[in-house]
Amino acid sequence: MPEINILEAIRQAIDEMMSSDERVFVLGEDVGVRGGVFRVTDGLIAKYPRRIIDSPLAESAIVGACVGAAMNGTLPIAEIQFADFIAPAFNQIVQEAARIHYRSNGDWTMPLVIRAPYGGGIHGALYHSQSIEAFFAHVPGLKVLAPATPYDAKGLLKSAIEDPNPVLFLEHKKTYRLIKGQVPDDDYRVPIGEADVKRPGEDLSVFAYGLMLHYCMEAARMLAAEGVSVEVVDLRSLRPLDIATILASVRRTSKAMVVHEDNLTGGFGGEIAALIGEHAFEHLDAPVMRLGGPDVPAMPFAKPLEDAFMPSPAKIAAAMRRLAAY
Repeated sequence: MPEINILEAIRQAIDEMMSSDERVFVLGEDVGVRGGVFRVTDGLIAKYPRRIIDSPLAESAIVGACVGAAMNGTLPIAEIQFADFIAPAFNQIVQEAARIHYRSNGDWTMPLVIRAPYGGGIHGALYHSQSIEAFFAHVPGLKVLAPATPYDAKGLLKSAIEDPNPVLFLEHKKTYRLIKGQVPDDDYRVPIGEADVKRPGEDLSVFAYGLMLHYCMEAARMLAAEGVSVEVVDLRSLRPLDIATILASVRRTSKAMVVHEDNLTGGFGGEIAALIGEHAFEHLDAPVMRLGGPDVPAMPFAKPLEDAFMPSPAKIAAAMRRLAAY
């Protein structure tokens, strides 16, 4: 199988879905001639000149137009240039897209995908580094995905485009070109709502997604050299959440840690910790541990401060050692 990066995997998914279904189109800022600020849609306007559409700098208009289009027989992909800019579209996503099916008593579907590059580690500072998953994973009716590998990114995006429900598809921008992996040429799907055990282990379970999945894998390799067997579970789908895989992992290892780069307080890790505490308490040999970003308003620009904010393999390995020592 060819080895590609996450950016190319996402482009392939969009290209192949547009080629096979004329209902698919992309709307967003600079997605056309420029190919997007990260070049994800680079070259697609030449193949689909009427379906790769540059929008004004208005996120509420991007998502609002796609909501209407999705209700009228198309399969829109709305691109938010940076996840930090999604706030103007909050009402369209939460009050409209996520509730259309329910409020119409099932008469309307909402086959809408909203792509949003998120996360830090690229010196983007406060308006280009935010993690937004906790805000939107709280909303019933909205699916939230955060793939970490090229294989998962391509397969999950295809599944998202075909899903009759609105899907927020989060792409960690630091992984776009950094993370590579084998992706088959064959047409395939990764099911929404299924986690994946990326590294089996026996002594403790670690749950992560996006860039943090790779940092946890690196930390697990450090611990393996010290005789500690760490199981690393890639959540991939934050809503719906694969509760069965999470609980099965904890029941095997009896220790659990959740890692995300978003602020610790109110972060998505709290939901995982609560589920484990409620449904697997009797299997725990230690408290559930969370590792996240500090509770400061935004990620700093200066590299030393950005490094202080971001979880790293070294920080994660140190936390794993503390948990293993219980």
